[in-house]
Formats: sequence, structure tokens, C-alpha cells
Amino acid sequence: MSEQRSRTPGTAGEPAPGQPQQPKTPEHSGVDLARVALRAAKEQARARGNAAQQKKQARRGGLRSGARADGRDPLSLGAAINRLITERGWETPAAVGGVMGRWPQMVGPEVALHCEPQKYDEDARVLTVQCDSTAWATQLRLLAPQLVARLNADLGQGTVKMIKVLGPGGPARRYGPLRAPGSTGPGDTYG
Repeated sequence: MSEQRSRTPGTAGEPAPGQPQQPKTPEHSGVDLARVALRAAKEQARARGNAAQQKKQARRGGLRSGARADGRDPLSLGAAINRLITERGWETPAAVGGVMGRWPQMVGPEVALHCEPQKYDEDARVLTVQCDSTAWATQLRLLAPQLVARLNADLGQGTVKMIKVLGPGGPARRYGPLRAPGSTGPGDTYG
């Protein structure tokens, strides 16, 4: 005696005719999924610990100071910073900042003398490096694939996708006493 159920629109997760479909949320994958799962597990563990501690305090008659460590104790500066970085999800920018501090060890002292990391774009995962000459900019462009591999080995796969190499900036514009008022420079007469 098996029952057959007829499927009607509007049941079993299907929208009824004329009703708008729910937009699908983007699914996480890879490292993002692992981060989300880790944060959720930490929050659940923290909630269980807080609930147990509140029960214990209720039995004792409220908050009391004691010999054991609790959440009210002061933290060392390093522990407080690590906790803040973890809670805010700043692990990747902090790690890249550490690489910028260790730049000479990553690329070697000679390259570090002529090429300096400027910024890291977390969304595009691009590290921007400024070189002091076009020759060094060309050299760093040739070394970029090996440098990206070395950075990803140190920071985690996919942290840096590309290195954007900037050459030297042009000389500063100098305005002398013979400059015409309202002039925009040497190109204002052509055009």
C-alpha cells in the first residue's frame, strides 16, 4: 500500500504560479567556505562556553573575582591584536602586511633596494610594487611569476594573483618666474 502524492505547485519548495522565485544566494567555495565554517564553529563554541559560564555564575550567585582566568582579565597587547584580527577577519591583509615588512627576505636585498611594495588590493588580490628605474621594473616583471608562487606558498594559495609593477614617476614639474598666468604647461599652445 504505497501512497502516491501528487505534486502541486506551491508545495515541496516550488513557488506557486504567479509568485516570484526567490533569488539564489551566491555559494561559497574553497577557502571562503572554510573560513565561513571556521567562524561559525568558533561562534557556536563561544556561545556554548558563555552559556555554561552563565549557568555556573548563576549557581554561585553572580560574578566573583577569583584566582582563575576569566573573560574580564587583561590581555597582553599581542593577544589582544591577534583576537581583534581574527574577530574582524583581517587575516589576509595582516599576512600581506607582514610580507611587506619582510620584503627584503622575500625578494633578496638587491631587488628590495630598488623595488618597494606599495599596496595590496584584497578584492582583486593584486600586489602593487614601485621600482626606481625602468630596468628594475622590467626585471621584476620577468620575476613576477616566481614571486607570486613564493608569496602564495608563504601566505596561502590564491592570496596574490598578480603583481602590478610600476616604473619610476616622471620628474616633478617646476614652475619658474617666466611662466604665463593661466598656462597649463608646454602643451597649451598645441591643440
